[in-house]
Amino acid sequence: MDEPVDCFHRRQNAPAPRWLRLRARITGCAIRLLWVAAALTIPALPCAGATSSKPADLAGLLVEADKSRTSDHARFVEIVGQLAAQRDQLSDQQRNYLRYLEAYQISYSGDFEAAIEPFSALIRESDDPTLQFRAAITLVNILALSAHYEQAYTRLNELLELQPKVPDQATRLQAFGIAALLYNQAGQYDLALSNADQWIAADIDGTAACKGGVQKVEALYRTGKLGVDSPEIQHGLDGCARIKDPVFANEIRSFLAHVLMDKGRNADAIKLLGDHYEEAQRTKYTRLTSEVDSILAKACLDSGDNAHAKSYAESAVAKAVRNETTKPLVDAYQILYLLAKREGDIQNALAYHEKYAEVDKGYLTDTSARTLAFQMVQQQLQDKKHQIDALSERNQLLQLQQEVAAKSAETQRLYVVLLLGALAAIGVWAWRTKRSQIKFQTLSRRDGLTGIINRQHFMDEAKVSLQYCGKSGREASLILIDLDYFKTINDTHGHIAGDSVLKLTVASCLSHMRSIDLFGRLGGEEFGVLLPDTDLETAALRAEHLRVEIEQVVHAGVQFPVSASFGVTSTRESGYDLRQMLIHADSALYRAKHLGRNRVESVINVMDFVKAAHA
Repeated sequence: MDEPVDCFHRRQNAPAPRWLRLRARITGCAIRLLWVAAALTIPALPCAGATSSKPADLAGLLVEADKSRTSDHARFVEIVGQLAAQRDQLSDQQRNYLRYLEAYQISYSGDFEAAIEPFSALIRESDDPTLQFRAAITLVNILALSAHYEQAYTRLNELLELQPKVPDQATRLQAFGIAALLYNQAGQYDLALSNADQWIAADIDGTAACKGGVQKVEALYRTGKLGVDSPEIQHGLDGCARIKDPVFANEIRSFLAHVLMDKGRNADAIKLLGDHYEEAQRTKYTRLTSEVDSILAKACLDSGDNAHAKSYAESAVAKAVRNETTKPLVDAYQILYLLAKREGDIQNALAYHEKYAEVDKGYLTDTSARTLAFQMVQQQLQDKKHQIDALSERNQLLQLQQEVAAKSAETQRLYVVLLLGALAAIGVWAWRTKRSQIKFQTLSRRDGLTGIINRQHFMDEAKVSLQYCGKSGREASLILIDLDYFKTINDTHGHIAGDSVLKLTVASCLSHMRSIDLFGRLGGEEFGVLLPDTDLETAALRAEHLRVEIEQVVHAGVQFPVSASFGVTSTRESGYDLRQMLIHADSALYRAKHLGRNRVESVINVMDFVKAAHA
């Protein structure tokens, strides 16, 4: 860990934090969302420069307001107010353009629900296809920000279908930006990267390098591919410098700060954000300012500066976006809880922990909701395609029947065609049946409650993995996890509470899993983790991290402790036979239970104990 850092100095002349109680269940992300759709690019709309009998400077003001939305928001607000006072002097197209800017101003302040109707009305009433498309893109993002995820992904697919028909190229490119944004939110990072790259490659006005760069950097960070020296970071910052956009530049720096902190370089993260702190605050973009304060709070906490960690955390809470449960808010409440606990302030610690548990659950729920909405929309699209295909096939059969009735002389030949068509339909049906069987086979390998693999599939895959490790001489480790007093939880709080604990336990463990790890449910409250390329010491440390994470699981509405005991072994002690590894890991797990539960025991401890007992 870094030495203590003067976090307040990095903050420079930041305003004192204010307490504000905000929260309802929306958002996430795990990760977090960028307000991008309405500001993805700055096209010159036909309506702005249309020939009109009104003064030419009004058209110029509309364009200037559009360009200054994120680069100089104070100027944007000033111009919109000036234009609103002269609304009667604008043409119909210019008034619609002003309506777009006014709706954007509402959404920029974080009141997304209030912005939905103005954008919807503009889409219905405007006769400018370019402005309609821009409003539709912005509406897609607002729907996502306000947790209307299914509507957002449905409209996104409609936008992508309409994209080639939009006459203005700069506006067409915005579709790639909103697609990248929503795919990042749904965890579809490969799709997000693809759309961001298409936007950057087709950039015509210099904005995509900055704004598309943010989406690309986020996708790389979420997939663990972003490094401190990744060229995408500097490319994005250079692009933002060229268009003088502080919002997107500081979003990129926030991801870089996360990477620095992941590598233990807290001082560098504090300096990076501190050097640009005032610039970020001047944007008055609540999502960004709350994020920056939350990151600084975490960096200060890890650096040992508790006073400024608390100050930044309080500031992050005060600046959080209205009616959202974002990751910065979750982190800020967790930091405040930890600080109060360290100070022995039990009353505040309990209050902060309750808020942390509430927003953390909302964040996890929202993340799952986005992913589920994306999958549901994709399934609906697939079903719609199947229906269209079925109708097409039916129309073809009807056409054949009409031809048979009209051309009796060709009856025999048409019968042959119909027979072939029937055989083809049977073939398609058989193919679809086989595909369904494969799908059901895949579902049979999953645990219905937690979504991870079940016992049988875990055993099968673990044997294969151990054989591969044995042949290549690589070490592997096995962790057995058993929730403590789980029967008591079911008996005391009910099976619904028990199921919730199981799901929250799995969710907390999944965040610590690598792509090569094998994680499965072996019994009612027992889980197994096979860790290829991992020695016993590292596996024990991984188990300790999981133990601490599980200990923080809280069921909504019912406060009770949750803990787990762990047994760890490796191929170095147990060999590459899965059965022997399970025996050794189970012995270590039994020892952990015997010694008081909520602890990690390895096979080495068991062996030492046995030797001591026989000595």
